Amino acid sequence: MEKIAFLGLGIMGHNIVVNLLKAGYPVTVYNRTAAKTKPLVELGAKKAATPREAAAGADVVMVMVNDDKGIEDVFFGKDGVESGLSAGQVVIDLTTCMPKTSLREAAACEAKGAKFLDAPVFGSKGESRDAGLWIIIGGDRAVFEKMLPIFKKISATQHYMGENGKGSSMKLVGNLVVASQIEALGEAMTLAVKAGLDPKDVLGVLHVTDFKSPIFDGVGDSLCRRDFSPSFYLKLMLKDANLIAAFAQELNVSMPASAATREVIKAAVNKGWGEENASAFIKVLEGLSNVEVKYK
Repeated sequence: MEKIAFLGLGIMGHNIVVNLLKAGYPVTVYNRTAAKTKPLVELGAKKAATPREAAAGADVVMVMVNDDKGIEDVFFGKDGVESGLSAGQVVIDLTTCMPKTSLREAAACEAKGAKFLDAPVFGSKGESRDAGLWIIIGGDRAVFEKMLPIFKKISATQHYMGENGKGSSMKLVGNLVVASQIEALGEAMTLAVKAGLDPKDVLGVLHVTDFKSPIFDGVGDSLCRRDFSPSFYLKLMLKDANLIAAFAQELNVSMPASAATREVIKAAVNKGWGEENASAFIKVLEGLSNVEVKYK
């Protein structure tokens, strides 16, 4: 089996490595906060001191950091992945980032004779734990097909989108939809409570209508229980909202509703809720109308 290096051990990265180890892959791990490697080493992973060291001994290098700056540090930085690459390796970046960053990585890999796939994921803590992520991939189709056995050990579905950069582009498109759905749910539930409706009854209707959504089900229930424990941090949703805005600006695409949602997310982070779940930005909408959405 391919020797895998995995760099970036946040909530999702940790769970992905656990699933790769369960599948029998030999995995070397690296994280900028070294303490996060310990639980995985106890499960059988090896630890690398630098990204370069991790990449140099691997057939496949997988990166999953928070943002473009993380890629700059881990991939392009001193003792980064780029410096340890050699011909024949495959780099898979699962990070949500700007498409132009993915294209820089692809060019750097090509210069070393390596292959690159941008492969960000939809899903969060539960999906990564259960190997139920949805992966969207940009790059050479033959490389994508070669990596399918690995992808299938960590995800429910795999979607080839086209050449390098197309995976990252699709991730930003999808994240726009996610944020818009949470915003719509927050406004709807706030209006419903203000009108005297029972939140449980409202969610019952949302669950069966032609506009039903898994996001409405999951976020709606946790909202009414006042549970904002993180499966995806609000601060990362703001990061993604900023990426979407920048990407739209590059393409000269107008997104007035998305811009308004980004301001609500920003306000929630400024209130100190960045470490809570992404759905916590609904609390800003509640505050504007002086209501609290919760089960009776």
